[in-house]
Amino acid sequence: MVAIKEFASSHESSALLSPRHCFAAKSISTLFRHQFGSGTNAAVRQPLVLLPFISDSREALSPVTGCEWLSPGSGLTRNGSMSIQLIDTHCHLDSETFQREIDDVIRRANDAGIVKMVTIGTTVESSQAAIVLSNQHAAISAVVGIHPNYTHEVKPGDWEKILDLAQHPRVVGIGETGLDKYWDDSPLEVQRDYFRRHLQLSRNAGKPFVVHCREAEPEVMEILREDFENGPLNGLMHAFCGDAEMAAECIEMGMSISFAGMVTFRKNDAMREVARTIPLDRLLVETDSPYLAPQAFRGKRNEPAYVKFTAECLAEVHGLSLEELAARTTANATQIFGLA
Repeated sequence: MVAIKEFASSHESSALLSPRHCFAAKSISTLFRHQFGSGTNAAVRQPLVLLPFISDSREALSPVTGCEWLSPGSGLTRNGSMSIQLIDTHCHLDSETFQREIDDVIRRANDAGIVKMVTIGTTVESSQAAIVLSNQHAAISAVVGIHPNYTHEVKPGDWEKILDLAQHPRVVGIGETGLDKYWDDSPLEVQRDYFRRHLQLSRNAGKPFVVHCREAEPEVMEILREDFENGPLNGLMHAFCGDAEMAAECIEMGMSISFAGMVTFRKNDAMREVARTIPLDRLLVETDSPYLAPQAFRGKRNEPAYVKFTAECLAEVHGLSLEELAARTTANATQIFGLA
């Protein structure tokens, strides 16, 4: 199992770090064959058996506290607020922190009005796990790909497996892909190569791509502009941290912009000002859970139910009610990912 670089110890720094987790299952290839048979489109036949994962976030292991919910399916909070419907467009439900309580995590999300969750692959194994989860839970859809921080670990045949997984009917997107200059494990040229591969796969499969960008905005935009020469882009910037000019150019090329819990941080006025510039028909919400918990749970483990706090913040920024913002972002996510 690959060693994982330690996160910074403070909440201020670690809360901003992007996910670098990996999924481990007993004989994962054998498990996947049991789940899907010889082809990736076969029906699930056996329950998923998970073993411990590796997580590089100590905060992600902290218990969640301070949140109360009504009965499953109500979509109402205890204060009697109106029912809403939200989609968490980016989470990592194969993370070890969810391993023993995935049913409870999904129930709490349902109680909070989250009707769909898109779980994101970071390696071949976690992409396989995402499909397994999507087959077991109707509210979950999968995105498959290789995170830029794992591109240096790709083994012969891994990319061909991603190509195969991308055709699975429960897969709604490609990624997460992109560039990350914060961590130095994966050479930038290797990351660039796989970024371009994901973009081409997105076009070939007719499924949107999901971009991770950390301290690599100029390089990411260079590759996006390059691909834009082949036609409008079908993708989204996840956990967006760029400026308004970058967001506007992404939108001009056809992309959407997704915000995570960082937009709720008390001192993050600059990000909220960027969020204010995003047209409502290009706006998405996400958790990136178990990472990037919103202000109300900062330093705790994040989970899909908390996407509501990001939505509330964006609603205030745009001068809308939560119900109006939820309706807009849910319609956007449904259209982009082709969700039923």
